[in-house]
Amino acid sequence: MELDQNKQLDANYWNNRWEQGTSGWDIGYASPAIVEYMQQYPDKDAAILIPGCGNAYEAKALLDMGFSNITLIDIAPHAVEQLRSRYSNEPRINILHQDFFTLNGQFDLIIEQTFFCALNPELRPDYVTKTYSLLAPGGRIIGLLFDTEFEKQGPPFGGFKPEYDALFAPYYMVHTMERCTNSIPPRAGTELFINLQKKTHE
Repeated sequence: MELDQNKQLDANYWNNRWEQGTSGWDIGYASPAIVEYMQQYPDKDAAILIPGCGNAYEAKALLDMGFSNITLIDIAPHAVEQLRSRYSNEPRINILHQDFFTLNGQFDLIIEQTFFCALNPELRPDYVTKTYSLLAPGGRIIGLLFDTEFEKQGPPFGGFKPEYDALFAPYYMVHTMERCTNSIPPRAGTELFINLQKKTHE
């Protein structure tokens, strides 16, 4: 069966998964690898974007660490409604119900947590150029990518380090793209932690 190339961008598709409780990418808490990195991130006023944020457990962790400028974006209305209810009195968080690829703005840091793997692989070059356009000079993407293939048709869609290296290299300096040492137990040995810095193109 051929995959619908727009499947991952269809709000109804993702909203149905949320309403049916089939959001298998939701681990129920902030990713330990992301929390550990952000604990040593110095600029608490940095503009942070979490695309395809879902329940955005990382946002709560960031607030607890003192970060003050967090933008969450998701295409699923159900997810956005939950977030707006949860953070209705939290001025440090901006919540957008929007397609990531239509977003404008400038951010210092993009946190990648199961958004990349939700996209049809044909859209991965668009992800790279879009993140590049959204990041301020010297900005970074940090987070996790799967380092495995899945037996079932995605999403999620897997991949491996060589293809990621080739994909990001024209736009990003790769500071880290290594096997994650503190993945959650079900994903142990199947994730890469990434720290990619936007290149300056003349």
